[in-house]
Amino acid sequence: MNSIHVIHPRWEDGALVFDDPAVGLVREPFVAGADVALGLLAQRVPGCSKAFTVIFSGSPFPGHQARMEWRREEHGGNWYWCGELGFEGWLCPALLKYFDVAPKNLYLEIRRTET
Repeated sequence: MNSIHVIHPRWEDGALVFDDPAVGLVREPFVAGADVALGLLAQRVPGCSKAFTVIFSGSPFPGHQARMEWRREEHGGNWYWCGELGFEGWLCPALLKYFDVAPKNLYLEIRRTET
């Protein structure tokens, strides 16, 4: 299993969604504040208003811009706190497509999606 993952969220029909055929996800939405948190982080990077790349890991890596700290489990998903934003968001059970268990911390880097 990879320790660093990459997804490419995009705004579609008012929702932030992503596809990852490698793990069986199509138009998987971010909801319950995770969409807002990722949108706020993306606003900090020029060229990320419609789509962007998220690099994420359960361990720190060079270039990460934010850390999300695990708070609690609810409805099969997990709530994370982003101190850089002062904001909390829920990540659905699809998180476990990337990790065996919800990591205590998620480290994120937002980049402009190259086309």
